Order: sequence, then structure tokens, then C-alpha cells
Amino acid sequence: MSAANTAESADFRGPLDITRAATVVLDAESTVIGWSPAAAELLGYGPADALGRPLTAFLSVRPAGGTLPAEASGAAVPGPGPPSLVGNEVHVARTRDGRELLVATATCPLPGAAGASGPGTPERIVVAAEVEALLHWESRIALLQGLATQSPVGLAIYDTDLRLSWSNTAYEREMGQPLAAFRGKRAEELYGAGSFVTPGYPHTLAGVMRQVLDTGEPVLDLHFRGQPPSDPGRDHLWSCAYYRLEDAHGHALGVCEDAFDITDRYRVQERLALLVEAGRRIGTVLDVATTAEEIAEVAVPDFAATVRVDVTRAAVTGETAAVGSPADMSLLRVAERSAPGSGAPDPGLPANGPTGSGPTGSGAAGSSPMATARGLAAPGGPSSPGDPRQPYPPVVYPPGSPQNRSLSSGGLVLDEGTLVVPLRTGGGILGLVTFDRGEGSDASGRTLAPDRATTFDNGEVALADELAARAAVCIDNARRYTRERTASLALQRQLLPHHLPPRSAVETAYRYLPADDVTGVGGDWFDVIPLSGTRVGLVVGDVVGHGLQAAATMGRLRTSVRAFAQLDMAPDELLTRLDDLVGQPAEDRPDAYGGAVETYDVTTGATCLYAVYDPVSRRCVMARAGHLPPAIVGPGGEVSFPDLPAGPPLGLGGLPFESLEFDLPVGSLLALFTDGLIEARDRDVGRGLDTLGRVLGDRSASLEELCDRAVSELVPGGTSADDTALLLVRTRALDTDRVADWELTAEPVSVGRARELATGQLEAWGLEELAFATQLVVSELVTNAVRYAGGPLGLRLIRDRTLVCEVADTGHTSPHLRHSAADDEGGRGLFIVAQLVQRWGTRYTPTGKTIWAEQALPPAEAG
Repeated sequence: MSAANTAESADFRGPLDITRAATVVLDAESTVIGWSPAAAELLGYGPADALGRPLTAFLSVRPAGGTLPAEASGAAVPGPGPPSLVGNEVHVARTRDGRELLVATATCPLPGAAGASGPGTPERIVVAAEVEALLHWESRIALLQGLATQSPVGLAIYDTDLRLSWSNTAYEREMGQPLAAFRGKRAEELYGAGSFVTPGYPHTLAGVMRQVLDTGEPVLDLHFRGQPPSDPGRDHLWSCAYYRLEDAHGHALGVCEDAFDITDRYRVQERLALLVEAGRRIGTVLDVATTAEEIAEVAVPDFAATVRVDVTRAAVTGETAAVGSPADMSLLRVAERSAPGSGAPDPGLPANGPTGSGPTGSGAAGSSPMATARGLAAPGGPSSPGDPRQPYPPVVYPPGSPQNRSLSSGGLVLDEGTLVVPLRTGGGILGLVTFDRGEGSDASGRTLAPDRATTFDNGEVALADELAARAAVCIDNARRYTRERTASLALQRQLLPHHLPPRSAVETAYRYLPADDVTGVGGDWFDVIPLSGTRVGLVVGDVVGHGLQAAATMGRLRTSVRAFAQLDMAPDELLTRLDDLVGQPAEDRPDAYGGAVETYDVTTGATCLYAVYDPVSRRCVMARAGHLPPAIVGPGGEVSFPDLPAGPPLGLGGLPFESLEFDLPVGSLLALFTDGLIEARDRDVGRGLDTLGRVLGDRSASLEELCDRAVSELVPGGTSADDTALLLVRTRALDTDRVADWELTAEPVSVGRARELATGQLEAWGLEELAFATQLVVSELVTNAVRYAGGPLGLRLIRDRTLVCEVADTGHTSPHLRHSAADDEGGRGLFIVAQLVQRWGTRYTPTGKTIWAEQALPPAEAG
């Protein structure tokens, strides 16, 4: 359809317009004296059939359905001035073919007819049209009237010079004044420095309208940001459409603008999007500082120019949330973020407050549980997440500050562009979040920014409260995790050795990597146990499972092994006792109230290897309970895996354990490990053992270097599906000049002989000041051996980090301390010995027993 036809179809004259309607001229007697072609077309009667007949021959006498609406009086007839239509009614018309039509009629008296009335004299004109056509036209007129007066969409027409020529009522409301006050102005004069934010189009109103005028292509759904005269200083957002207006010949008349203010809707969508983003980004890790930094990142710059997060010290350390008065709550600044160029000061900080925030959560988050676990087993590792030693600066707010008021009341406080929201959890407070709008009107430069110079509105206050509530839940979860993790790590540190002191018998290094990267604890363990006679016990074990349950079981096993080892049990006997212990049924382990403990039997399948190395004889004896054999690297670098009797895993019961004894040359390397080191989904045990042997074969590397290499090659990335423990031991030997031993007969005379031998040896070692105590110890031990045991006797002195005195006999009864009465003639000797030495004890051998005692060396010698 051409532009001319389009314009013609948009005819607003109406069906009752005299140029279009069926027109009938009547005289004073209502006789038809004039009949238009339109009347002939409507009713089917030609002029010859209608002229001279009464009007009632064609229309009903009475109206059929009442009068027409007032809008129907808009019909016009030619002549000077608007005619006055009277009696707008609906009648039933009869057509020539017998049909009945509902027609709307309007009557117009002719000017001057009143003075010349009579038959045949024109007195009035009646116009008629079908009611359906009239109602259709009226709906179009009502639509136009609604757009002009009632529509919420702002409509404006700009001429070809882009000056405003017409607008509707909604547009006038945006302007805040009637159309006459701003007609003829350009768009930039009305909206100031507004701009379009939709990409791909000119940024200015003039640019967009000029493009529409030039191309004739309409533009829909553009977003324009500006400040209307009715609301200066506050940005609004409109959804706009532009199309060109043309006359009947296709010539441009101007541009029509449709604009709908979507500011409120956009802000609701923006707040919802911010909440969605907060749900996605807040609480990604269980770390207080990281969570605080995340809420600051979400809120800046879209919601506030500056965000500060202060939490209680309890939240950082994992303690219970504070419920006392504000004076009891020590706040720490854990996160602070500002939009670039905002320059928003903190109105609550005192002048001598901290000038910068402490470390964010990035540092804490970078300390992974695996790294923490490695740090646990290798001294000097990083601190754990939530470590209270992190240098977060303390914050103290003055009494009148909004932060202090919020802390005191436990509620939101709004104060001149600063909104303070407490981080509430249960009945306690974890801290405060301060949202500050600062000085600038739009620090973020985002698509739609609220007025930064004004306070937060009710919707923004509710949004801030929701953000803080979500952050509080995440921070509380992080606090609880910190508490549980701290307890788990404390348990692990208590169960595993913190530091292995230097021993004359061996040099050690170790690594421990739990598979549970949440709690940082596992079921593997290792230990180095000092034994009598400068010997050392070496232990490595593995409990089925991970986490706290396995760690608790591991703790019981480790404690039991140390207790049995202090009794100087042989490795096979120790494993037998340990097997009996863990094989007890659950009903044999009642709880504190006498009831049976319902436990998951993780000890079934636990494995252990126990070895004892004697640096004097350079002999090593070991036994294993279902555990992997150790790797032994000789002084020349040759690697071997001794064929130890396997033995059943602990807890099965009823099966024997066997020991294997062999020589270990000085400088040999003994590697004890769990299966998590050498087993992997993509690697079998054989390959793992080959890799471990290749790494340990480097004799030039230190033990710490060998530990690092073994872990890096066998546990890439520090993560494994199973707990991993590795203990490296390099053997040493005591020089012959540090050991003296003699064989004595089981006779009383041997007591004096033993004193003389011991005194002479102490003089040779330069330990004369220990002679008196040593004589008493030797005399008592040899006397007891002569009196209660049999010969031959053995006396041995060892000068190590302590002075060790040992007396061996063939008896199997161990002496014990007892309280002697005042009239007893004996029984005080062993009590005196116990007061003179650091520790003493008994160990059993295949030929009898050995009583030993250790004395501290003089400070000069001990150093």
C-alpha cells in the first residue's frame, strides 16, 4: 500500500460527517425533498423512489436503543461556523430489499429555515450511518483520546527541525509544566546531557531522531538515560521508540517519540540481579576474610562507592558469636573496597584509625588444606585458613558513630549516605557491614545509578539487609568451619609428632599428607620412639578410612604402640599385643555411662610396621602387620626391599607375627611409608616402588630433599586418594670409645669390682662428677642381680646424650619400688636409684633381663 493510500485510510472525519454519511433533506412536514447518493447506497432507494415520501417510510418513528454518545455529535456540514446537531439517535431503517438496519442519525437545522417554513421548503438535514461503522470510528477516537490524555507512555512529535510541536499529558507530567511552556524546544534543551546507552546507535536524542528522519527506518526499544525537568538531579531511564511521520504524499512531517519511564522496574531488576550475583559469588570458600571480600566486591560499585566489613575477633578465631555488650566486641577490619575515584571517607573511623585494610582472604584462601597438612608434617609450613595470627587491624568506633549505634542496637542504621548493617547470626553479632555512597553522584559509571548524594531508599535498605544476611550465614559457616578445623588440626598435631628431636642412633625426616582436604586429618601415622640403651623404635601405620574417625583410631593405635614400646617389647610381641587390643568387640568398650559404644570398626584392616634399631650393635629387628615392607638403601646407593614376613592386618586376631633381624651398615637409609605414597589409580605398586627406589638412590641429597622429591614425583600436586606418610631414617653408630661393657660373676665380690670399673671409665670420659651417683646405681643394680638372679652378669656404660648404666642378668623378675617401714633393714636401694637418675626401667631379652638407668650429663658435656 502506498503512502497516499495509507494516509487516506487513516480518515478521522467519522461516519456521520456530511461528506460521507447518507444525507436526507426534509421540509417542515418531514417530507423528503433531497436524497444523496450515499443515502441511495445505504438504503437501496434511488432519488425517484424517495423524493416526496415521508421520512417514516424509511426510518422507524421511535428510536431503537436510545441516543448516541456525545462523541457522535462531531459530524460537520459545510457552511459558516459549526452546525448544531440535535437528537442524535439510533433508528431502524428498512432497505429496498426488505432488510432492517440499525442506523445512527443526527439532525441539523438549516440556517434561515425558521422564517420560510412550509411544504417543499428545506428545513433540516438528517444524516445517517450504520451503527457498527459509527462504533468502530468512536473506538478509534477514544483510543486517540486515551493516548493523548490517559496513557502512561509519553508521546511527543518533533518537527523536521527536531523541535517539539506536540505532546500528550504523560509527557507534560515528565516536563512538570504544560505544553505551551516548552513547545518549540529541542530535545537536548529538555533533558540536558542525557544519552542513549543501547549499543549500535547514536548516543544523543538529536542523533537518533535525525537518523530516523533520514532513513525512514523506525527505531524500537532504545534505553535513554537522562534527568527530566520534573526531577532534576536524579537519573531516569526510558525505553524509547522513534518513527517518521509523513503526509499523504510521503513527505516527512517530523518524528514521533514513544517513551516509557522504566526507572523503577530497572532498579528492581538491578537489585534482583545483585542478589543473584551475591548468591553466586558470596561464600565460595569457608574463609571469613574471603567471604568478607566477596560481599565488598559484589556491592562495589553497583550498590555503594565504598564497603567496609568489620568482624568480631570471635568470627576470625572460630569462637562463639558475641552476644554481650558492644564493649565486649573487638572488631577487626577484614575487607575494604572502594570504587575508583570515589574518594568516599569513612565517617566512623577515628583520626588515628587504621589507614588501610588488613590482608584479604586471598592469602588465607591460598593456604590450602593440603599445604597446611604438609606444613604440619614439615615444620615452617603456612598457617591455616582463619589463623588468628593474621594481621587484621583492629577498629574502634567512637560512641556517636553509626557503626557504634548499629553495634549497640543490633539493627540497621542509616545516616547521610552511610548504611550500617550488622552481621547477625542466631542471637549473636558477627560484625558490621558499612555501605557508603560517598560524595559523587555516580562513582561506578554503570547503566543506571541511584543518586549517590542522597541516602538509601527503602528498597536499597532491604537489599543491603539481605546482602548482609547472606554474608552473615556464609561467615558463620566459615567461623564454624574454622572452629572445627582448628580442633581437627589440634587433634592431628597431638596425634602426630610435632618435632623429632635429634638422636644419636638415627637422622630423620618426614612428610604427612592427609587425603581429607577439608579437615586436614587422616588415618596414617608415623613415630620415632626413644628406647633404652640409645636404641630407637620406628613406626609407620595406616588405618582404613579418612577424616576424624580414622584419626581418632590412629591416635589410639599410636598411643598403644608407644606404651608397648616403652616396655621394650620385641616387634613381633608388640604387634601381637596391638592386634589383641584392636580386635576387642565393641561391647568390651563401654562409654562413660556404662553402655556399649556403637562404633564403625575402622580398625579392622589397619596395618602397622614396627622396627627397632640399635646403634651400638648396628642391628635392626622389625615386624609388620599387613603393611608394606620398608625400602633400604645401602651406603653405596643400592636399593632393596627386605622380604619381611607379612603378618595379618591388625584386628583379625589368632594369627602370629614374625620378626626379622639383620645388620644395617652405618649410613644406611631406611624408608618407612604407607600405600598412599606409591599407589595411585594410574600407577600400580611396582611402578611406585621403582620410582621411590630411584629417588632414594641419590646419596648426595639430604633427607629433606629426598622427602620433597619423593612427594613431588609420587604425589603430583600434593593430592592423593589416600593418606600418605613417609619417614626417612639414616642410621648412625656409636663409636666404640663411647661404649664400655664387662662380664661379671654372680658373686658379692662383683659389686666392688663393678664400682671400680665404672669409676675408672667415668674418669676416662671426664665425667668424674657423676662418679658418686653412678657408684650407688651400679652397686644397687649389681647387688640385686647377685641376690635375686643368676650369672653371668653384664655391666655396660654408654656415653650418649645421657649416661646409660645397664646391668644384665639371667633372671626374669623385674624389681619394683616399694615403701620401706622404719624398722625394715632393706628395700630402699631402688628408691635411692630412682632419685638419682632421670629414668630407669627393665627390658627382657632371650637370656634374661636388663635393668637400665639414665643420668643427665653435666651441662658442659651435654652441650
